[in-house]
Amino acid sequence: MRIVEVTENKKQYLDLLLLADEQEDMVDRYLYNGKMYVLDDDGVKCECVVTDEGNGILEIKNIATVPPFQRKGYAKALIEFLVEKYRRQFSILQVGTGDSPLTIPFYEKCGFVRSHTVPNFFTDHYDHPIYECGVHLVDMVYLQRPL
Repeated sequence: MRIVEVTENKKQYLDLLLLADEQEDMVDRYLYNGKMYVLDDDGVKCECVVTDEGNGILEIKNIATVPPFQRKGYAKALIEFLVEKYRRQFSILQVGTGDSPLTIPFYEKCGFVRSHTVPNFFTDHYDHPIYECGVHLVDMVYLQRPL
């Protein structure tokens, strides 16, 4: 297993990016400003994009695992890679997500705690309703983990 930074042709991973953020113009807002990493284990299994949000905050903007390989520890390994790589440059690793029974427990198991909420984020910024596990996502929930 190896994790590599993608510096060119990031859109080659668009199908994977859209698993975590299903509207392409939203992905475009951070894809080229952020650093992208892929986890390769006999083929790409997981990707993530992080951005410098200022004030010592590194934000995970997108993280997704190829569906047949979900729940095998790949996303968690990628998060631990980020923690190790950036702990001397940033003080907080942050992620914003919908209030979903799938994603919130995953991030909490990875050491994140709820920080704050942005009301109506998904209804204000997406051109269609977003659902995850049957839950209509409305607010963006931010979770943080100290580095």
